[in-house]
Amino acid sequence: MGETASSTPARAEPLPQLGLVLLVLLTFAWGANWPIMKVALSEIPPWTFRTLCTLGGAAGLFALCKLGGIPLAVPRGRRLPLAAAALCNVTGWTIFSALGVSAMAAGRASIIAFTMPVWVVLLSAVFLGERLTARRLFALALGLSGLGVLVGGELAAVREAPIGALFMCGAAVSWALGTIVLKRFVWNVPVVALSAWQLAIGGAPIVLGALLWEGGSLGPVGTGPVLAVLYNVFVCFIFGNYAWLKIVSLFPAGVAGIGSLMIPVIGVFSSAIFLGEPLGIQELGALVLVVGALATVLRGAITARKASA
Repeated sequence: MGETASSTPARAEPLPQLGLVLLVLLTFAWGANWPIMKVALSEIPPWTFRTLCTLGGAAGLFALCKLGGIPLAVPRGRRLPLAAAALCNVTGWTIFSALGVSAMAAGRASIIAFTMPVWVVLLSAVFLGERLTARRLFALALGLSGLGVLVGGELAAVREAPIGALFMCGAAVSWALGTIVLKRFVWNVPVVALSAWQLAIGGAPIVLGALLWEGGSLGPVGTGPVLAVLYNVFVCFIFGNYAWLKIVSLFPAGVAGIGSLMIPVIGVFSSAIFLGEPLGIQELGALVLVVGALATVLRGAITARKASA
């Protein structure tokens, strides 16, 4: 039948370690994708690139539903919220991030995008009633300090590419809003099916944009960009969207958001390895701070789960 996405507290999950495992896998999958996106965008226009990713991801997830006998029906009262979540999580995030990465260094773009936890923590307190605990605020401060260390030496670069930075801020806010919508409702829809519908609905405006602004045509593309598209379809969109929805269903929205802070650190390190972007004491210091943030918030989540079990 498949796992069902809902806003049920994490203690309802019989194997709570699943959320931690998915978070680790997702961190490396999405973190490594920042330099990979840069490779794809070197030859493929951003709207066309995202069209290939969203359509390929949606097709793959729908195929998994078909093969696994997973129902695709969405309750009538959840269709508008699903559309809203898709427009934020898929349309807004994918377009803003692709435009941002095409305008500035991939590693630094990922840092700006992952100011997302700030918005999630604040919005979850307002719309979901999640408590702004001292532990959560301390973890958020640690994580943002890590990102601040990374971006501190790049303020001049950000000023030189303000449009790229603005696009990445838009991506962060869009993803945060989509996360809140997902957490706000009990969906009663299998996670794989919910992921498929999100990509299909959110991908529709992206396809339209590709047709209007890029002509919907694609010239000769090298092996590197082709492999980058395949990585995005199978790893980032099919696995990644499933994993993120499952993580959001297992943890409070604020915890899930803070848990994502490690992704830009992996993005910076992988960009250094594959693209030759700078790597030094700043990156190592940021790694220590962000790992401290993750340890703080995840320890709190595990303690709360044990206490409520």
